[in-house]
Amino acid sequence: MTKLIELTEIVLFDWGNTLMIDFPDAQGKMCDWKTVEEMSGARVLLAELSKHHNVYIATNAADSSKDDIIRAFERVDLSQYIDGYFCKASIGLSKYDSDFYPAIITQLGVQAQDVTMIGDTLEKDIYPALEAGLQAIWLNSSGKKLSESNLANVVQIQYLSELLEMSL
Repeated sequence: MTKLIELTEIVLFDWGNTLMIDFPDAQGKMCDWKTVEEMSGARVLLAELSKHHNVYIATNAADSSKDDIIRAFERVDLSQYIDGYFCKASIGLSKYDSDFYPAIITQLGVQAQDVTMIGDTLEKDIYPALEAGLQAIWLNSSGKKLSESNLANVVQIQYLSELLEMSL
């Protein structure tokens, strides 16, 4: 059974395979790819969330600057819903650094428990966010099964649309 949480005022989203499709054969910066696409339900979700929440991107993209990321979001007309972008180029840390999420919290000037991280990768998005004191929601779009011990504190959804129910 999926545990539900109420979304905090500040919501961080991973980029690739959370809000936009990360095509495995595409090379270089996403903003320069021939094809860029939003994940199913991303536009409706962001349009609704941005009315009552501050929405940020927290990505591990190493080859894209903040401006590159903004350009990619502009190509799919999602940038209007995003309040800010955190990436290795802008904060000097990757998601593999234990200070990644604390650095974001410090820049936002909030407490960790006041932030929800949503992402598709347990090892980069979810576990480090939980360790930093954030709420976290795993977008498990593949329906991957894990042991209960691995998921003790993990809230998971299979579709972005499920987040709309949590934001009401």
